Amino acid sequence: MSSHTSPAIELRGTSKSFRTPSGHLHTAVRDLDLTVERGEFVAVVGPTGCGKSTTLTLVSGLEEPTEGEVLVAGEPVSGIGIGDKIGFVFQQDAVFPWRTVLSNVMAGPRFRGVEKAEARERAREWLARVGLSSFEDRYPHQLSGGQRKRVALAATFVNDPELLLMDEPFSALDVQTRALMSDELLDLWAGTGASVVFVTHDLEESIALADKVVVMTAGPATVKEVFKIDLPRPRKVESVRLEPRFLEIYREIWSSLGEEVRITRERGATHAA
Repeated sequence: MSSHTSPAIELRGTSKSFRTPSGHLHTAVRDLDLTVERGEFVAVVGPTGCGKSTTLTLVSGLEEPTEGEVLVAGEPVSGIGIGDKIGFVFQQDAVFPWRTVLSNVMAGPRFRGVEKAEARERAREWLARVGLSSFEDRYPHQLSGGQRKRVALAATFVNDPELLLMDEPFSALDVQTRALMSDELLDLWAGTGASVVFVTHDLEESIALADKVVVMTAGPATVKEVFKIDLPRPRKVESVRLEPRFLEIYREIWSSLGEEVRITRERGATHAA
């Protein structure tokens, strides 16, 4: 049995290679060493296409590493057998278009064998928390982008995940809605004890949300540097961005990340030439 003292996630010397349609071997991530402690919010940033999302698929068990180990709560990940512990929030809203808002949020508990009445009660609780109680009979196409994202968050948190994997969940939203959703996420996460891995291209977003920001190198990605974010909690995204300390942290991380972004851009220009 895994001990409660073991980290939520450990990647040890993890690499992942794929065979491309043309037969070439493409290495997405290499020699990844990364630890996420229990209850910790970790943001992962890196250049476009460097392998950030592959890291999430390895943690989830959707992909197996070519080399190295992936441990969740001290146990090796094998397949998606740990699915019950994990919640996913993707860039695209993973909501069922043919189900009402209430039915969407009930779906996870029902799938896990929770009685209908209890599932409905839990779903209504979470819809109240995301401010959608009066929308429970609507269908996803009748909601705004921000409202659909709230449904996706309620449908994730209703399952009480120990681990939350988020792949650029707010990137399709406008700037104001994005800031509101970031605050919403921090409010929902507070007190759950869940560990979060949040992949984003947005350095400001990563600093505003996370306890720790992991900078990945240009592909094939490995961990370049890890920065502790010493901004106090609870945080409000719009006000924390105005703090002098926020700007200091931004400059420090960008000096590391910017280099990798330039490398990626130069490679792209060379291939295009």
